[in-house]
Amino acid sequence: MTTERLTRAGAELADEVGFDQVTVSALARRFDVQVASLYSHLKNSQDLRTRIALLALDELAVRAADALAGRAGRDALAALGNVYRDYARVHPGRWAAAQLRLDPETAAASAGRRHAELTRAILRGYQLTEPDQTHAVRLLGSVFHGYVSLEAGGGFSHSAPDTEETWPRVLDALDALLRNWPAP
Repeated sequence: MTTERLTRAGAELADEVGFDQVTVSALARRFDVQVASLYSHLKNSQDLRTRIALLALDELAVRAADALAGRAGRDALAALGNVYRDYARVHPGRWAAAQLRLDPETAAASAGRRHAELTRAILRGYQLTEPDQTHAVRLLGSVFHGYVSLEAGGGFSHSAPDTEETWPRVLDALDALLRNWPAP
């Protein structure tokens, strides 16, 4: 057993049972070992959860960078939004882990910074500069994360139109807003 293998197994467990249910004890049961045997690789359940969050952030950053390569404007915006939405559908536990609040030092060393850099690269195509770029990063994060969370929780399932029809409209609206960013 390695820390990496345990982290990946924890991420798989999170996708199966939910990130909130991931503990060192649950992971030990998965491997049919005593909890104590995992403590040479993991400090505690919070350490495991942090490692899963870092793994998820890294996986998302790699996928986002690949999806954004050679794209600009609405095409890049849609690519980033689709990466987040697709990842949340395939890996719901990891998606939840990616939202874990990290301590400042861990956050600074994580792939979370890369997400902001990728988003800022998209925003440069819209001619946004600071502080508007930071405002727009927060807006996009809020919309993408909010939409994905509401969709996953069934928040849109009670009415028409289908979310597959709404999603492109949301991306079109974001693109229009970014092209016409309001002056301060």
